[in-house]
Amino acid sequence: MPNRRIVLTGAGRGLGRAMVERFIAAGHVVYGCSQSAEPVAELQRKFKQGPHRFARVNVTNDQQVQEWAAEVLADGGPPDLLINNAAVCNKNAKLWDVPPDEFDWVIDTNIKGVYYVVRHFLPPMVATGAGTIVNFSSAWGRSAAAEVAPYCATKYAIEGLTLALAQELPAGMCAVPLNPGIINTDMLQSAFGEGAKEYPSPDRWAEKAVPYLLGLGPQDSGQSVTVPQ
Repeated sequence: MPNRRIVLTGAGRGLGRAMVERFIAAGHVVYGCSQSAEPVAELQRKFKQGPHRFARVNVTNDQQVQEWAAEVLADGGPPDLLINNAAVCNKNAKLWDVPPDEFDWVIDTNIKGVYYVVRHFLPPMVATGAGTIVNFSSAWGRSAAAEVAPYCATKYAIEGLTLALAQELPAGMCAVPLNPGIINTDMLQSAFGEGAKEYPSPDRWAEKAVPYLLGLGPQDSGQSVTVPQ
């Protein structure tokens, strides 16, 4: 498979970090971002010999995303694969008990963050008529569960946003909402507690997920897809 230029949000931990490792091991060039300085510095140290670039970006800040996109696009053009992975989940609570600032945080990260990234990276991809956009959804974007209503709302939104986006793209491009499956991440531990240990680690998940992501293309556009278990 030809080397790809891959833009990935939420690269500092969990699924994002696992994908970074696998994509780079497979010979692809990764441009990743994280809101936290420490994981960005660690990624920069580990991969300093390669063409990869990692930046501290808060995806809820349109200006920061715009500046990051400008840097990435200036360093070789638009990505072949754009992955919106960054997301957060509210602490388990009935909807009426979720604090307004926490509700805003989930909405701003999981919906507006995706919009900002698409807004600044997609136009040059459309201009070339090529590229794949993968917006991470969830099983809770296709079904619901108690005490995670804000998170469910955002992932249902990602499904609709991405399926509509797919209809706006020129032929030859691809946009899909992706359910990654159930993985033992910090987010799952917050929701499931000790039960999260029953599910695969991000590294194990990435063994199947990364080849699957690399195989997505125009034939998949406009479909709600799921990483094979």
